[in-house]
Amino acid sequence: MALENTQVCLAAYPRGAATSDNFVLRQEPVPEIASGEVLVRNIYLSCDPYMRGRMSGGVGYAAGFSLGEPIPARVVGQIVQSRNPAFSEGDFVWDFLRWENFTRLKDVRALRKIDPTLGPISHAISVLGMPGRTAEVGMIDIAQVKAGETVFVSAATGAVGSVAGQLAKAAGARVIGSAGTDDKVRHCLENLRYDAVFNYRSEPPARALDRLCPEGIDVYFDNVGGETLDAVLARIKPFARIPVCGMISQYDGGGYPLRNAGNVVGKRAMMRGFIIYDHMQDFDTYPTRMAARMRRGEVRYFDDIVDDIENTPAALIGMLRGDNVGKRLVRISDDPTR
Repeated sequence: MALENTQVCLAAYPRGAATSDNFVLRQEPVPEIASGEVLVRNIYLSCDPYMRGRMSGGVGYAAGFSLGEPIPARVVGQIVQSRNPAFSEGDFVWDFLRWENFTRLKDVRALRKIDPTLGPISHAISVLGMPGRTAEVGMIDIAQVKAGETVFVSAATGAVGSVAGQLAKAAGARVIGSAGTDDKVRHCLENLRYDAVFNYRSEPPARALDRLCPEGIDVYFDNVGGETLDAVLARIKPFARIPVCGMISQYDGGGYPLRNAGNVVGKRAMMRGFIIYDHMQDFDTYPTRMAARMRRGEVRYFDDIVDDIENTPAALIGMLRGDNVGKRLVRISDDPTR
């Protein structure tokens, strides 16, 4: 076992886009555990868009991150010491832990074991975890997508959007996506089986949606907000459904006025924001359900993995900038299942 525990801490709250100056690496001794506790060797650290919203002193739907403390995140790891009868050394687990090499866990009630037969253990915090379940809640539970409908997904190659689009496609919908590079557009078409995709950096969303959805949009899975959401609101069909998962275009401030929000009333549309933490009651059955979809070929998934804990801040900053294709993870120690 390493003699030191490297931690990635929040050094300062960002003003605008996060930079490397907002983070600091700290070395601490590997913690000792007491009765009832476990020590987890962390393997994969998650980078998620919502983390930018928590890098502030305020409180939204979850508390802001504390300055000078390791950044909380979803983590896949392996039990290396256990003084709790519910867990054995060698168990693969995931939980909301911290950006660090080793985490001492006093309260194991939320710690979940990973079944490595369902797929790569990294999938426990990506397609078989909260990002995948978020896509399922938005597209199936809230939007109730149907065959023959026109569905638009923004951030179509992201951790959530890539699953949401494929779930709509499996339901028989025509699926349109947007992405920020030509390579991502090709990825959507060739690997995720979207029907059509546009690069929002080279074609304004309003023009692209007129071209690709001339009869309007039945379902919009919103990951970005801003200009894209406003363009969709001008083109929704009667009784459209808009599950709002995130608004990454607005997280660094600035705001964007929604000029077409009145169409929600005129079109009798449903627009609903949701947080995955409100849908945890079905979570334990979800991984098996999604793994079955993947075996049937309905869903393909791509983890975007960066190596080494020192690169975690850059990995998050790049994800917020849109560099990733699929779920952005940082691998900080050996994965014995690969």
